[in-house]
Amino acid sequence: MANSHRAIFFTILLLLAVAAAATASSAGFSPLSPYYYSKICPKALPAIRRVVEAAVSGERRMGASLLRLHFHDCFVQGCDGSILLDATPTIDSEKTALPNNNSARGFEVIDMIKAEVDKACGGKPVVSCADILAVAARDSVVALGGPSWEVQLGRRDSTSASRTTANNDIPSPFMDLPALKSSFQKQGLNERDLVALSGGHTIGFSQCQFFRNRIFNETADNIDAEFARERRASCFAGSGDANLGSLDGSPTRFDDGSPARFDGSYFKNLVEKKGLLHSDQALFAGGSTDSVVKGYGSNNGRSFWFDFASSMVKMGNIKPLTGNRGQIRVNCRKVNA
Repeated sequence: MANSHRAIFFTILLLLAVAAAATASSAGFSPLSPYYYSKICPKALPAIRRVVEAAVSGERRMGASLLRLHFHDCFVQGCDGSILLDATPTIDSEKTALPNNNSARGFEVIDMIKAEVDKACGGKPVVSCADILAVAARDSVVALGGPSWEVQLGRRDSTSASRTTANNDIPSPFMDLPALKSSFQKQGLNERDLVALSGGHTIGFSQCQFFRNRIFNETADNIDAEFARERRASCFAGSGDANLGSLDGSPTRFDDGSPARFDGSYFKNLVEKKGLLHSDQALFAGGSTDSVVKGYGSNNGRSFWFDFASSMVKMGNIKPLTGNRGQIRVNCRKVNA
């Protein structure tokens, strides 16, 4: 991380923590704290970081997958680990919802983290699966060269899941700007949060089925013709649903083909009409978010880094279960007996 970036983020970490606590208190529940495990399990966060770093080192794409898990968790019932629950006669698993089915991944890494954290905490389930998701998302971004932030902690795990809510509340890649704004506003997130969090697409991939219509049917006023032609080489008109396309058009790649840096190039691509998903390009299509996109694509992504960190803290405060609500799961995939 560049020294200027490092200085900026060390300066704002305390401000982010204070703002998050104030937001939580005003919403009527006990505020989370970045120091929640400092006394009850001080080795917890280092254990999470070690497993995440190993997973991302082995497969760079995994960082984007872990970030996405946290996002999809928080948009359904709040940040409560519900996305991790397997289907049972009483659990309507979110894993089979349209936004997650055959695309959400990284569950095995979460299992590995859970095992290591419980070991670090004396063999007891002290750290919630919801908190593991939040910390793993932060550590993934850092491992891919992005900003850091103090993760608010103290969430508990849900005893339910909702495939229906996942289908309804997780933003669709086919949404236009008004629908995106409405989806985020429903979660207490504003227009700037929408653009900043969408910047997580500077890493990771999307399946062909989610951008086929864009590259074949959208007009030249909304998509760069050469960009569309290049994407058709691996995403075909009638096949290849699971074929992957990079969400970031940057030519610099890791060995496995994933985008090489967590930076502002995603936003520069939007200005050039090279957003992969319709919902990406909707952020720069003559609407109210155009100026934010332009700003994030400039000054080496500094403003993007700052706002992304702030919005991640804010998103992590969506309806957490605290106090006596929920439980600390023994197995992240199952409700405790």
